[in-house]
Amino acid sequence: MVQRNLLTTVVGSYPQPDWLIDREAMKSARVPRVRYQGLWRIPEQFLVEAQNDATLAAIRDMERAGVDTISDGEIGRESYSNRFATALEGIDIDQPGEILGSGGNLTLVPRVVGPVRRTGPVQVADVEFLRRNTEGRIKVTVPAPFTMAQQALNEYYPDPESLAMDYAVCVNQEVAGQSRWC
Repeated sequence: MVQRNLLTTVVGSYPQPDWLIDREAMKSARVPRVRYQGLWRIPEQFLVEAQNDATLAAIRDMERAGVDTISDGEIGRESYSNRFATALEGIDIDQPGEILGSGGNLTLVPRVVGPVRRTGPVQVADVEFLRRNTEGRIKVTVPAPFTMAQQALNEYYPDPESLAMDYAVCVNQEVAGQSRWC
């Protein structure tokens, strides 16, 4: 890796290939805040392998382009925040809530029904895969606590700030657990 004064990285999601994601389904749905398997073209039993193949292609693209800090491109996510936000304790993913989205439309979101806690690693497999497949600097993004609090129906906490603070604890635990891989 060439040492430079200004390091480069990819910001945001890398384009998911058409063979992996159903673009028509993506266009017809709002940004998924809860799990939405209808976006994937690949049967469930092969989905992780296909997402890994697409992630590997994205890694190689970034390496060929000379990107200094390689990401997983968020290839295996329906949206930036929903994988992390729906993997936590205290979230009812079977009966999502609805909130008014920024465009004034109702949006399905995770429903907070108890204390939000991280019961185990959420994205460590993403970090491990990335580390195995590139030599340089890496990053895997996690959603911000404020973002997750805004994209949830809070039926437990007395105020949005308390919810955001518990999300912050979860994000901190996740990032602290991943730091050994970077």
